[in-house]
Amino acid sequence: MRTRFLTTLVLVILGEIYSFILVRSAVRSLPGAWRIGVFSLYVGLTLLTWSSMIFFRKIDWANLPHMSRNIFVAFTIGFFVAKILIAAVMLFDDLRRIVLWLTWKFFPPVNTMSVAGESGINRSEFLKSLALIVGGLSVSGFLYGITNRYNYQVKKLKISFNNLPASFRGLKIVQISDVHAGSFDNDKAVLRGVEKIMAQKPDIIVFTGDLVNNKAEELKPYLNIFSRLKAPLGIYSILGNHDYGDYVEWPSKEAKASNLEELKQMQARMGWKVMMNEHVVLEKGEDKIAMLGVENWGAKAHFPKYGDLRKAYEGLPEKQVPFKILLSHDPSHFDAQVQTMYKDVDLTLSGHTHGMQFGIDIPGIKWSPVKYVYSKWAGLYQTGSQYLYVNRGYGFLGYPGRLGILPEITVIELV
Repeated sequence: MRTRFLTTLVLVILGEIYSFILVRSAVRSLPGAWRIGVFSLYVGLTLLTWSSMIFFRKIDWANLPHMSRNIFVAFTIGFFVAKILIAAVMLFDDLRRIVLWLTWKFFPPVNTMSVAGESGINRSEFLKSLALIVGGLSVSGFLYGITNRYNYQVKKLKISFNNLPASFRGLKIVQISDVHAGSFDNDKAVLRGVEKIMAQKPDIIVFTGDLVNNKAEELKPYLNIFSRLKAPLGIYSILGNHDYGDYVEWPSKEAKASNLEELKQMQARMGWKVMMNEHVVLEKGEDKIAMLGVENWGAKAHFPKYGDLRKAYEGLPEKQVPFKILLSHDPSHFDAQVQTMYKDVDLTLSGHTHGMQFGIDIPGIKWSPVKYVYSKWAGLYQTGSQYLYVNRGYGFLGYPGRLGILPEITVIELV
């Protein structure tokens, strides 16, 4: 954890230094007034973004106009990412020049004119231009991502299991995850997503945690919308790390506990079954499968471990139920416990990562910075006969958009 923090700090410092040098160099060719104006604008934006980060908790974000807030947050994130990318390009150029200098010093060329002479734009100027382009694309890309925050994508897949009871072949499960209702600002767009879910004609709907950002009251404006979700075999949900209210201050332990209880009651009113380290047995004719749901359990040190799979198994007639589906919010649970201690769990459904809401997600290429924290972060994974599916999330948190990694509605058919 400390190493990761120091690495990030070094990247941020390098980003600021190299960006300052690059912008100062880029504006030199501008007329006097323009040069001062553009450079002052850059310095002002830098101070503004840093101030917003430092005094984040003191800013009354809720009372800012939604679009203004979204644009500002997207710009700030894009601005910081741009500086890190600029640092990477400029650092590469500096390392290149150091290597050339050392090469020339110890192995001087016979014809110095042929080495020093370059036609057209030299490499350093090219890399400076490239750094400016990459930085600009970063800022504009994160601003564009705001338009994708409700662009729900339906991901369909079939998973084959040898031990699936005959009556459950063709069972259609729709999974959503990480709603984060407190981030929403467009109820009509959220409703369109719910209508997309119902258009899949699911047999069962599961929700894998993080219904709110922090407080149950965030869900109130959307109760009627999510109450429209229906499925013949029911709707089952679990809690994610944000649902406990761990990230805000409460006047008392009782207030925090009351908030969680209110959130569970709201889900019950919507017709959702909240699973608190328990299981249900689903029946079709004489065939049975089990749905297990645990509270949040994360292998990463800073995430809570409220989940208890052993408790979820209690009373389950395992010999009569050959097939098991587990709902567990954090995908790190799969590697840490499920595939080592509970090898009879056939399918685990998780969320949590959001795919970091940023990356590349096209056929043949799937990448996001979150992969360096979570080895299993989006899509389907298999270990032996056990499967894990990680949903990319229905909502958004922090960054009010999606760039490359779009919000997801998953349709899984068991065959």
